[in-house]
Amino acid sequence: MGTLAGYSSSFSTIIFRCPLKNPLMEYAYRNRISLVNGSAGSCDVLCREIIRKRRRISSRHFGKLMMIRACYSNNDDNSGSGEGEDKESSSLATAAKEDTEERRSGGGEDLDSEDFPGSVSSRQPTISPVGSGYNNFQVDSFKLMELLGPERVDPMDVKIIKEKLFGYSTFWVTKEEPFGDLGEGILFLGNLRGKREEVFAKLQNQLSEVMGDKYNLFMVEEPNSEGPDPRGGPRVSFGMLRKEVSEPGPTTLWQYVIALLLFLLTSGSSVELGIASQINRLPPEIAKYFTDPNAVEPPDMQLLLPFVDSALPLAYGVLGVQLFHEVGHFLAAFPKKVKLSIPYFIPNITLGSFGAITQFKSILPDQKAKVDISLAGPFSGAVLSFSMFVVGLLLSSNPAVASDLVQVPSMLFQGSLLLGLISRATLGYGAMHAATVSIHPLVIAGWCGLTTSAFNMLPVGCLDGGRAVQGAFGKNSLVAFGLATYTLLGLGVLGGPLSLPWGLYVLICQRTPEKPCLNDVTEVGNWRRAILSVAIFLVVLTLLPVWDELAEELGIGLVTTF
Repeated sequence: MGTLAGYSSSFSTIIFRCPLKNPLMEYAYRNRISLVNGSAGSCDVLCREIIRKRRRISSRHFGKLMMIRACYSNNDDNSGSGEGEDKESSSLATAAKEDTEERRSGGGEDLDSEDFPGSVSSRQPTISPVGSGYNNFQVDSFKLMELLGPERVDPMDVKIIKEKLFGYSTFWVTKEEPFGDLGEGILFLGNLRGKREEVFAKLQNQLSEVMGDKYNLFMVEEPNSEGPDPRGGPRVSFGMLRKEVSEPGPTTLWQYVIALLLFLLTSGSSVELGIASQINRLPPEIAKYFTDPNAVEPPDMQLLLPFVDSALPLAYGVLGVQLFHEVGHFLAAFPKKVKLSIPYFIPNITLGSFGAITQFKSILPDQKAKVDISLAGPFSGAVLSFSMFVVGLLLSSNPAVASDLVQVPSMLFQGSLLLGLISRATLGYGAMHAATVSIHPLVIAGWCGLTTSAFNMLPVGCLDGGRAVQGAFGKNSLVAFGLATYTLLGLGVLGGPLSLPWGLYVLICQRTPEKPCLNDVTEVGNWRRAILSVAIFLVVLTLLPVWDELAEELGIGLVTTF
């Protein structure tokens, strides 16, 4: 077999993108031990190191390592020490077994739930290692991807499940196909013999009785179906995945640290927004730094300290909207027993924050839960933001609080058609048709909160709006909505100057659609779809800028001041 040393770094990238973390590969990566160097020696080194350092390892992972080693030993044309290597492998297995007994008696870390036999995993490679169409590197890559990929469904379990669960009274199985991102599960295709919700609930209960908590069962639309189900609705199939493969992992300590750092940065950007809102009061060198795009060197920050106290109310308002948004998600998820991750706030100088990334830490039960949880956050943040926005507009016309008002360019109100019209109706033509407008800081906090909520409600990727559209209208509709959204953001039609940074943020962090629910078939109902449609319409009005001709006609800002 040809040497693979030249490909070790590139292939390790492929290995570590596997969705299921592997203790062997994690250890090898951290200690710079290559498993793809064309010999079995590195596998022996890794195994010795694991045993020496009492690394937690299960029989399944040890078996995978031995299978990798065997692949290299059997295919190494230049190897003349096969008998010695077999003995060495046997000694490694014996050492691992002795270490297991020692740890069971309290001398090391806890083991996995599996026993530690010296035998290999029952899962056999499904990719043939021989083929004239592939070179040595590709063949070994297929072997390793197969061995180190996520754990597949046990064929013996599939046989038991077909006998105990499926039948003429529930679902008659006619065909089986791979299921999951890497084909690690089983998809049962066939004919439904009852009401889909009742059959699904019955199958879930029976699966729990037969297999315990080993597998998750999904009800999905049948792929490449030729027609609808005779009972109405789409034809369904049932997919099965191991729990450790299908369920998200727990939040790690590093993720908590990153979330805390991002929250501190978001707090700083919110304070900076509060300082920038007092542009008419700042010293000239500070004002130039905030307004001149060519200003590179920051001024003396000591000059900003007197303005920090007056910036805090606006910063509290911006942070309060984001926290209220996340509380809405958690309140909607709690009764549905859905776990959410800690929010990762995204700082932004213009709006204070771009919102937060909140992940699902458990599988959603159905599409209704996906829609309800997704909409709860933006709706909560929008209600608080709109309240602050309206109260701020009313206070802007109150002479009693004139000392608290700040001067902002009237052109800022042209950034949103909906919010500009509301401001024009509240403040009047005379106040709006001027170079600057005196407003209360609550107006800025509400404006930023509504804009952030609108951005997060865009129907694309796994944003709140994307999740809601996927649950209400399906994944195909999300693709169409996403293409339209990317186009409008790219052309600057939505969001104005913020369209490009927001589009890049979505492409980098939020472009992937949400994973299927356990019940991915039952529809959410017309009233949820109607509410979502109205919400998307309001989002477009909020993010649609007012062009100059319309702004001049409506009296939103003084166009000539530009």
